[in-house]
Amino acid sequence: MTLLFDRHRRIASPALAPADFDGRTRRPIDLTIGLVNNMPDSALKATDVQIARLLQQSAPRHVRIRLHCFSLPSIARSQTARSHLAQTYTDIDRLDGLGIDGLIVTGAEPIASRLSDEPYWPDLTSIIDWARTNTRTTIWSCLAAHAAVLYLDDIERQRLASKCSGVYDCVKVRDDWLTQGIEAPLKVPHSRLNAVNEPLLAERGYDILTRSDEIGVDIFARSMPSRFVFFQGHPEYDALSLQREYMRDIARFLAGQRDDFPRLPESYFSIETEAVLNAFAMRAKTRRDPTIAAELPGLTLRPDLAAGGAAKLLFKNWIGHLAGQAE
Repeated sequence: MTLLFDRHRRIASPALAPADFDGRTRRPIDLTIGLVNNMPDSALKATDVQIARLLQQSAPRHVRIRLHCFSLPSIARSQTARSHLAQTYTDIDRLDGLGIDGLIVTGAEPIASRLSDEPYWPDLTSIIDWARTNTRTTIWSCLAAHAAVLYLDDIERQRLASKCSGVYDCVKVRDDWLTQGIEAPLKVPHSRLNAVNEPLLAERGYDILTRSDEIGVDIFARSMPSRFVFFQGHPEYDALSLQREYMRDIARFLAGQRDDFPRLPESYFSIETEAVLNAFAMRAKTRRDPTIAAELPGLTLRPDLAAGGAAKLLFKNWIGHLAGQAE
């Protein structure tokens, strides 16, 4: 899929160039962004929309973005998902010939206990090798971040005692072009079963950019010579993403596809909704029947989520860095 975001009009003279966010006039710049979407079928289209919207909203007026979406062929897909990929995605074999400036690689739903045993591991490591010398900067999200540091520096992810799920306040640790403008804690959604060791990352030369006392490192980076940026969380998630994941996990429990009832995402649902869901959990554990999911009332979120705020700031800085290198 190629999406063209044109936020400036065609001009005949540089003197007529539109003003940017800061009031300056600049010549138009074209950037080509690649998205390797490894999310499960249930989140495939939503991720396309989330990333496309973020890029469009975060780009300065003088920057035009071309977005190409790709999928790893080794990820099993349903017929519906394969049809979507065939109609709207670019073949991954074309990645090298499109002049990609920046790449975004999403996480995936884990299947194997070890990342190197995942069926898509050879394809993903090929992307890592390619990106380190063929992009200016690449974002690795969640499981993709864990896979990249394992492949590059043999840093193994560690299984958490329970799933890290919720919205957490993450503070800036050091100044970097990616963290420019961060003054207050960022509210970042996290949804993962594993974590990477923060001291080991620092020992191996990674820059810790943001972190939380509750969940540890949030964003870290390293120059490869491409500047690799790693998200343990999901700043790109929209307000309802964690709710969709939580309801999916409830459905799996009721269907007997998982043994434990999922824990509530932290600092996400309203106090009233948390009470409703806790009562529902007690009932579901005694009556494991998929039909009782229909009894759940409408759910409400906390009013202070600030959904998307962190992503807009981070992606604005990311695109600004790419645009600055192209000037």
